Amino acid sequence: MSQHLEDLAGELDQRLAAADAALLAQYPGDRGGRQPIHTVYVPADQYGPDTVPTWGRTAQSALDEHAGSAADLATATGLAGPLVEELLPRVAAKLAREPIEDLRVDFEDGYGRRPDEQEDAAVREAARALADAVRAGTAPPFHGLRFKSFEVPTRRRGLRTLDLFVAELAERDALTDGFVVTLPKVTSVDQVEAMVVACARIEQARQLPAGRLRFEIQVETPQAILGGDGTALIARMVHAAGSRCTGLHYGTYDYSASCGIAAAYQSMEHPAADHAKAVMQVAAAGTGVALSDGSTNVLPVGGRDAVHAAWRLHARLVRRSLERGFYQGWDMHPAQLPTRFLATYAFYREGFASAAARLRAYTGGGDSGVLDEPATAIALAGFLLRGLDCGALDEGELVDGVGIDVPALAELARRARPA
Repeated sequence: MSQHLEDLAGELDQRLAAADAALLAQYPGDRGGRQPIHTVYVPADQYGPDTVPTWGRTAQSALDEHAGSAADLATATGLAGPLVEELLPRVAAKLAREPIEDLRVDFEDGYGRRPDEQEDAAVREAARALADAVRAGTAPPFHGLRFKSFEVPTRRRGLRTLDLFVAELAERDALTDGFVVTLPKVTSVDQVEAMVVACARIEQARQLPAGRLRFEIQVETPQAILGGDGTALIARMVHAAGSRCTGLHYGTYDYSASCGIAAAYQSMEHPAADHAKAVMQVAAAGTGVALSDGSTNVLPVGGRDAVHAAWRLHARLVRRSLERGFYQGWDMHPAQLPTRFLATYAFYREGFASAAARLRAYTGGGDSGVLDEPATAIALAGFLLRGLDCGALDEGELVDGVGIDVPALAELARRARPA
């Protein structure tokens, strides 16, 4: 490079130093590691040490009762028969091994308002049950609680529940890397900043390492998407939380109701929902903050026809979310687990051959007929790793298909995977 260009480059380095540092700090990229494919909310007074395996058994019983064969399940869900037949053993194995990937003990809408003494007792009982599951190795890999919001009427109760729950787990040495809490009904950046302060103070009081407590922001108010000043407050919320924010979770029904949508038309696929989630997606891009879609309130209960209709809806909505880049959602009933896993596995199995061939070609091992950019290669690698994490793909077939090992694939995805 000529001297005048070198001098110019040096000047630009100085001019852009602050912007370079801000970009690196605010948009660090993928956090690395696994993202659960769903979050299950269980009311606090219904959670116990056997909740997770019970959900798995109940889900399998629903399959046995309402879909006695792969053909029955294919009819119920609208998925292709041969694919369902291939995936059914994987689904059954998942229900037996890990029926819930991410659990929230719910002290908010699922629990309601109770006298303080009653909620205190429920907090201690639920936290002890979770601690027992952690020590026994039966807790889901991701777990935590949802407490009441920082709005004025519930602020003190929510804070008290959070502190008590954390204290019980800390006392029993049961605070794992998978522990995360949900901050609901967020209406301002100030509430997120207050949550950061609350986490730091609780860590100090309970003698926890700084930064140990992390939280998700639940997007269920219009104010989180569009503030009174006309800005997208959710973007400011993400950055106000710093490294403590792990995810943005869309709240289907609170958000829809707040927008004035009639109950019969409130759903994950309403245009208002798609708008909110598109804003969330842009706000989270590059930050390392994960996205989660919401839930459907149409449950697979009742007679065979009702269960099949709910399964078909749920499977379609799960697939829709996956295609739109929302790799996580909420499940509210054990009988939703079969379609959560079936639809998710189908998504990754159907896309595996093409993604593997394109990535093999990109890394110099073949010709896929598609000229992929580096950014697309990152997305392809991430797709395959997500399929591996949830059990849709096996490591051996992944390595054979792509031609590189999993650590190399993680490096290509710019994702630091745990050893």
